[in-house]
Amino acid sequence: MSTDGVCRSCGGPLRHSFLDLGVQPLANSFLTRDELERGEEQRFPLHARVCAACLLVQVDEAVPPAQIFSDYAYFSSYSKTWLDHAARFAELARGRLGLDASSLVLEVASNDGYLLRHFVAAGVPVLGVEPAANVAEVAVREGVPTEVRFFGRLFAEELTARGVAADLVVANNVLAHVPDLDDFVHGLARVLKPEGVVSIEVPHLLRMIERTEFDTIYHEHFSYFSLLSAHDTLARRGLRVFEVDELETHGGSLRLWASRDDAALRWPETDTVSRVLEDELAAGLDRVDGYAGFAGRVERVLGELRGFLAEAKADGARVAAYGAAAKGNTLLNAAEVTRDDVAYVVDRSPHKQGRFLPGSHLPILEPDHVRRDRPAYLLLLPWNLRDEITSQMADVREWGCRFVIPVPRLELMA
Repeated sequence: MSTDGVCRSCGGPLRHSFLDLGVQPLANSFLTRDELERGEEQRFPLHARVCAACLLVQVDEAVPPAQIFSDYAYFSSYSKTWLDHAARFAELARGRLGLDASSLVLEVASNDGYLLRHFVAAGVPVLGVEPAANVAEVAVREGVPTEVRFFGRLFAEELTARGVAADLVVANNVLAHVPDLDDFVHGLARVLKPEGVVSIEVPHLLRMIERTEFDTIYHEHFSYFSLLSAHDTLARRGLRVFEVDELETHGGSLRLWASRDDAALRWPETDTVSRVLEDELAAGLDRVDGYAGFAGRVERVLGELRGFLAEAKADGARVAAYGAAAKGNTLLNAAEVTRDDVAYVVDRSPHKQGRFLPGSHLPILEPDHVRRDRPAYLLLLPWNLRDEITSQMADVREWGCRFVIPVPRLELMA
């Protein structure tokens, strides 16, 4: 387990600041009205640093994982974009790995079964591992076998003792959520069949820096990976990356295909690995000074948002927001936005409706409220889903409402 000032991957000292976002509440800790009225809201430092030795960008482990993930507000099935992504991946993996009724797909952080259900429908046996009991319950109801546990070496050993060995281990957008990388990655390798494959998706640090996607940083994201740092993290635990897919999810992500070191003949390395590494080297991500200057670009983005909201207020123009997303909470709190600036946020998830955003305390309402209220602007907090949201809410243009995209530069869409 990492401690303050020590790299959670290689154990080296953390002396270089990447971005300090001050003291913020947990991005997915939505408040009930009673909690809001009682003032029950904790705040924690949110400071990302870069390790000079292995180049992993990471935040301090200020919050125990159980406090974040045991009762979780994010359900993957409420985003059509993400559901479509999962369906495409399942089809790709089945074809590429030859998965059938004799195989096993194990997904770590399987959420509400949004991905594994596609394998179930194709007759491929699955097992989900999900620490949030409220989310796992939904998966089980949907016919996806799910165990409510935090994943790591100990649980992996329990599984192997029960005869569980996976042809494919899926770890999509979970590696960033892991405080103890050594324990977690050892667990991935342990439950893998000798020639099995691990598929890991992570937001790509290179794209985050290029596009100033700082709102990806929040407490439950402990680490931020380049291929350089991910390759190092996995290699130290006996896993080798043999192929990389570049994705547009989450503002730019990597899908890492990895195997055990001794399965190199079965899964030879492709030129996709060297191509992404060359891009990262060209951007200077192999040296600490390549990470400098990011904080200044973040302040520009925040300044643009503050300026827009101040101008809208001065004009008497009502601003609402769409999407009670964790990244949106980082953005709103870094910009010190309150209900004086934005009236409310709407979200499709009934698990969030009726609550309040952490920090800004915007009330979370259902999307049709926008149509009744008719604001002048709709601020898209999950900007990575802009196409999906602008399509769903296209009718707001009827009264002249404009969409506001805050990242990477403030953009107004008619």
